[in-house]
Amino acid sequence: MARFSYTAAMSKEYSADKLDVKAFAVAGGHLAGRDTLLRYKRLADLAQGLHPDLHVDWQADGQVRAVHGMQGQVWLSLQVHADLPMTCQRCLQAMDVPLQVERQFRFVADEATAEALDSDSEEDLLVLSREFNLRGLIEDELLMALPVVPRHDTCPAPVQMASSDDDFEQANVEKTNPFAALAALQPAPSKPRKP
Repeated sequence: MARFSYTAAMSKEYSADKLDVKAFAVAGGHLAGRDTLLRYKRLADLAQGLHPDLHVDWQADGQVRAVHGMQGQVWLSLQVHADLPMTCQRCLQAMDVPLQVERQFRFVADEATAEALDSDSEEDLLVLSREFNLRGLIEDELLMALPVVPRHDTCPAPVQMASSDDDFEQANVEKTNPFAALAALQPAPSKPRKP
């Protein structure tokens, strides 16, 4: 079960599954939790050797930032840490892949505004919602943090880099060339005639 700590004006509680982002930011809200990895199905499906001690630790903070001559902007800061068991693609042994996310998101009124600002903005833009799925965002960010090819920095066992073994090489040497038999069927070359 997840543990949460809440800090907000008037002790309002917020839900990570249905977060009113604007109210959370206006209140300077704080949410933190430790969820079992099983709560994040897409991430858990990628894990090798999943066990109940695997957790996702996260915290989110909301704030409204004033901008010169403009209405305040709604921001969410997100920090996430998890260790995901995977298979090293070099040595094929189990390994824990540490995943770390530290991101800030600016929220805008609607999808059209997000699309219009996206190409000119260096910020990550999301659409304001009264029922924003914070855990969905956490899972998306962890999935994007996964390495394309998981592997140890230094594998615990020596890695055999050869593509074949001695028996395989010996078998190739003993094979006869299939075209050698054709050479025996070829007529002997004729001698050139003298003029």
